Amino acid sequence: MKIPIKRPGSKIDMSKSNGQADIRIEEKPEQTTETREPELPPADPNDGFTEVASSGQEAAPVDPPAQVVVEPAAIDSEELQKLRKERDTLFDRLARLQAEFDNYRKRVAKDNAEFRDYAVAEAAKSLLPVMDNFSLALKNAGAKSQDFRKGEELIHKQLQDVLQKMNVQLITAKGQPFDPRVHEAIEMAESNDAEDNHVLEELQPGYRIKERLLRPAMVRVAKNTKK
Repeated sequence: MKIPIKRPGSKIDMSKSNGQADIRIEEKPEQTTETREPELPPADPNDGFTEVASSGQEAAPVDPPAQVVVEPAAIDSEELQKLRKERDTLFDRLARLQAEFDNYRKRVAKDNAEFRDYAVAEAAKSLLPVMDNFSLALKNAGAKSQDFRKGEELIHKQLQDVLQKMNVQLITAKGQPFDPRVHEAIEMAESNDAEDNHVLEELQPGYRIKERLLRPAMVRVAKNTKK
């Protein structure tokens, strides 16, 4: 007795004849299933990629998308004229300011130069009468000694008046404590007639204008060990 084996895809036909079973196996031909690749949609020319054909052939290069140039909004002609007028006004104003500043700088430089040249004009003018008296005294040099001395005293007084008008002050030195800010010590002399470290004698007077020192007074300083 033969036992049939059913194969996948076959059909078994069983019939009974003469008490014997007749078994027939009908085989169906095997069907081959082809796997098909899914089709891709065509490439978008704006995405920047190049489509390659499946057959192995190189596809033609796709040009990159053209750049869209946005034109600026048109400016109204009246507004443009207004802006140009404002620009010209500002340029003209700047040029005027530069010219005025240059003129001011030149004027200041000229004034400073004239001030330096004529700063002593008033002082020189005040000294002219003193020069006249000196000239007159020299002409009368043959006069009596007493008259000549009076003339010298008059000239000295005029010079003091001139210095006083210019705010030139005489520095008091003799008998004052020695002050290195306004006194210049020539020597130290031992003496019992003045206190220690005080001005014993004034050799040359000193002068100042307000708080500014013109020249210090030259003095001799006493050294007194007893006082």
